[in-house]
Amino acid sequence: MDPISLIIAALSAGAIAAAKDIAGTAVKDAYQGLKTLIKKKFESEPKAQMVLEEHETDPEIYDAALKKKLAEAGAGQDEEIIKLAQELLKQVKPEESAGGKYNVVFQGEVKAAQVGDNNKMENKFG
Repeated sequence: MDPISLIIAALSAGAIAAAKDIAGTAVKDAYQGLKTLIKKKFESEPKAQMVLEEHETDPEIYDAALKKKLAEAGAGQDEEIIKLAQELLKQVKPEESAGGKYNVVFQGEVKAAQVGDNNKMENKFG
């Protein structure tokens, strides 16, 4: 799973768990922590912050817009965001994380990455 998709999956899983009130304190804290880190990335982007908030209530509608905003902000290269997204998914979906599905590790500068199922990647370096 590519880093942006990992972050989207974690946000969606955290939002669903919180909305259904099935999340424990650790899940809620991890979800809020992930959102806080992303909001910092979006500090100068009010529209991106709005997309993040709207994604919480309607993930299907806002997935594409949030994916774009996360990519523009460089969230896919932010090790702290990726690590927290992985931890959140491990808590919400332990059966999937046990198989290593969400293990994404970056060391050093990352120009492009592709991990996971049914990926499509387009790189434009300038």
